[in-house]
Amino acid sequence: MSAEPQACQACVAVAFSGGRDSLALLHATCRAAATLGLQVVALHVHHGLLPEADDWVLRAQRLCARWRARGWPLRLRWAQLAGAPAQGESIEAWARTGRYVALAQMAQDEGAGLVLLAQHRRDQAETFLLQALRGGGAAGLSAMPAVFDRLGLRWARPWLAQPREAIEAYVSRHRLRPVEDPSNLDDRMARNRMRLQLWPALQAAFSDAETALASAAQRAQEAHAALLELAALDLATLVDDRGGLLVSGWRQLSSARQANALRAWWLARAGQGASTALLQRLLAEVPAHGAGRWPAGAGVWCVLHRGRLQHVLPRMHKLGQAASTIDLSQPGRWPAPGWGGCFEVTDCRRDGMTPALLQSLCLQARAGGERFQREPGGQPRSLKKQYQSAKVPEHERAGPLLWAAGRLLFAPGLGIDARSRAAVGEPQLALRWCPQRMSSAATQIVSQLDS
Repeated sequence: MSAEPQACQACVAVAFSGGRDSLALLHATCRAAATLGLQVVALHVHHGLLPEADDWVLRAQRLCARWRARGWPLRLRWAQLAGAPAQGESIEAWARTGRYVALAQMAQDEGAGLVLLAQHRRDQAETFLLQALRGGGAAGLSAMPAVFDRLGLRWARPWLAQPREAIEAYVSRHRLRPVEDPSNLDDRMARNRMRLQLWPALQAAFSDAETALASAAQRAQEAHAALLELAALDLATLVDDRGGLLVSGWRQLSSARQANALRAWWLARAGQGASTALLQRLLAEVPAHGAGRWPAGAGVWCVLHRGRLQHVLPRMHKLGQAASTIDLSQPGRWPAPGWGGCFEVTDCRRDGMTPALLQSLCLQARAGGERFQREPGGQPRSLKKQYQSAKVPEHERAGPLLWAAGRLLFAPGLGIDARSRAAVGEPQLALRWCPQRMSSAATQIVSQLDS
């Protein structure tokens, strides 16, 4: 963490490879930002996979310098990925994961809460088709969302409904000169095979394929959202204070709702979707067993014990042992990378915590079973019941819990545990969790680019 609090800046980032789509998006964003008073930062990732990559960095530097000389509010950040794909690992998957992490780190360093991505309608249609060919369900067929949160940032694709031809026309009209990536011709990659071999034939046979597939992705997004809502309703009475799934109630659901609820429960507990093989085994075997253990990969298990399904981490990876830490002992706004927001720390006269107690705090997600005391002299109760009695809405509960020396000190939406408050007259600080939100100017720029 830096020595000084980081001020919130009116800054928007653009993921910029130098190719046609991202070049057009960066150009359009700079033009719009100049009238909105926004700073733009171009984020370029050097993947280290092609000999041309060094030259692309130089071209990005020259381009941004030239546009900055026009008076446009633009600066460039770039980073090179370290390492290489592991044996057997997909180059596409390795590059995609590394790229998002690098983009997020650079955006946070620059004070940008919003990152724009240049995917368009053709990309959406291709993604839907690839997911269908891989046997994807509603979540996979939803393809790419127009707006989403990841790694503590808001990401947006303002051109997701725009046809590729519109972007090509924009590039031509403004005489932009994109770089050409030779890896786009490598048919070992699934998306390239789609573009080079399948897409021309598909479009020749069905001229409206792009529009139809993108529309199907939109309907899949709606279906997926409805399934998530249904799962939330079903799980409201089926998950206990420790996050376990109560099997007796779960068995009363129809087979389709069992699968939907199980999928949503595992995603909430594990942070990633369950494999098809694991889900099929659980659906087939849990109703017939009183106890059991099912491997879920990487040392993780799904355990059935005393009527509860539990997501069990390996001992060395128990939640909290490798949790991140933060120093909140000074007033300011302190970002919490990966959590989607920041902590606001202010001086106060009562009901705060001493600065010494805030020097080294551990950030953890809710795991179930936490105890919290809302008022002095009150009774510690489960965090879930405290949220319910205080009528804290679900979106205000999202965010990290703060711990120190094994004690829960702070919960988003509830504040400081009464047992940790400083005595009257002591120097003390108040805390508030602030989820990431797009500024009004950032919302305007997404709206302008989408039109």
